[in-house]
Amino acid sequence: MDRSDAAVDTEVGPSDATLLRAVAAGDETALAQIYDRHAPLLLAIARRILGPSGDAEDALQDSFIQVWRQAGRYDSRRSSVPTWLVLITRSRSLDRLRNRHSAGTALDRFGAEPKPRHESSRALESVISSQRRRRVAEELEVLPPEQREVLELAFYSGLTQSEIAARTGIALGTVKTRTLLAMRKLRAALRDEIRELL
Repeated sequence: MDRSDAAVDTEVGPSDATLLRAVAAGDETALAQIYDRHAPLLLAIARRILGPSGDAEDALQDSFIQVWRQAGRYDSRRSSVPTWLVLITRSRSLDRLRNRHSAGTALDRFGAEPKPRHESSRALESVISSQRRRRVAEELEVLPPEQREVLELAFYSGLTQSEIAARTGIALGTVKTRTLLAMRKLRAALRDEIRELL
């Protein structure tokens, strides 16, 4: 039994890991169950990256096509199933964003958006068990705003550290330092939770 099977599942029915093994064996019903369980959250992430256009729905579809094709490659030692799904959706959404806009247009769009209020805590809440949600939210809340900002830009906008520096006008070394400090603080405060995400 792997770590995912051993965890208490908040959903009724088979665990995510059990369903994913069935998907790898070609079970379409298992894929539908994973979709029903996780699609609302994944669509919210795609919409956060792509906006309210139909591109978010297309990115979600692309994500589940990838899940169908690559379910056999999932490794429970590296991440939980929800984390794996979030990373796939984020990647497919960023691909669509890059295809839709030039780099300058995409940066202008994100610059015009209102500053998100702790959206990163919502993303993390979706990929960890419910009993850890409060602690993760608390630890993100106490991060200095400048450290939280670089994490949000990296996750939601898909920016590299160099791109974050160019967008914010902050020196690249400072961006790297803020990212490192934020991750160290999260790792120290949430050692078990971070292990689930790696």
